[in-house]
Amino acid sequence: MEREAQSSQSSEAAAKAVLLEECEQQFGLLQKLQNEIILADTEANDDQSNEAVNRLIAITSELEQWQEMEPKLLTTSPEVLLAVGKEELQRLNNQLKMVLSCSQAKLDAQKKILKREQTWQAEKKEALNAVCEKITRLQRENEKSEHSVLQDMKRKINNLKDYHSSLMEMLSDMLAEHFPLPDPQGNGTKKKRAAAYDAEINLISLSEIIERLTNKTLETPHDPYVTTDDTFWPPYTEMLLRNSIATRHPEDCSKIRLENFF
Repeated sequence: MEREAQSSQSSEAAAKAVLLEECEQQFGLLQKLQNEIILADTEANDDQSNEAVNRLIAITSELEQWQEMEPKLLTTSPEVLLAVGKEELQRLNNQLKMVLSCSQAKLDAQKKILKREQTWQAEKKEALNAVCEKITRLQRENEKSEHSVLQDMKRKINNLKDYHSSLMEMLSDMLAEHFPLPDPQGNGTKKKRAAAYDAEINLISLSEIIERLTNKTLETPHDPYVTTDDTFWPPYTEMLLRNSIATRHPEDCSKIRLENFF
């Protein structure tokens, strides 16, 4: 193998030497032609103008002939052509390798940029989904919160109404038991007989008196007074006034109102 490589290298060196020699010969011929052209130009300056025109025509014709001629190789030696072609292919191969390396580097850089952009897009998409889920959850919680607040308020109102009804029932039962209406016949003790009244008058109970005073105060707070008539039993009216539960009108003694407890 080593002998074959050495023989190949020696043949290539010999082929290059032959090619260089032929190039030198062609260069010498070219230089000779150039000197002749310069000399001809110098002589043409001394000739007449018609000779210069003839010279120009001849040169033009020769130029056309050279343009129509096909270029010939400097040498037809297979070894020389193989060595030159091999060197040219190696140079072209090196250039293509450099182009491939640059293209590969650019491709790797673009892949990195693409991967970074895809990662950024995935992160933004994940953040967007999280924000959308949070907005949806907050909307549901808000709707649920409003509904729960409304239901809780209704429940409290109902409980308050029930409690108020129970208090009114207890108050009515307590007043009916301890503060009954007087006996129209005046039967009983001396104190009860003194409090007897006309049976034709339809007296209202103490519970109803207090209820009227309360409703009047809540419905018309600017005019909370209730006018007393024969249906108000005087002892109960007096009891409310003496215990600071009710108070009279400063200008009309027939009107009373519920005392302010705040």
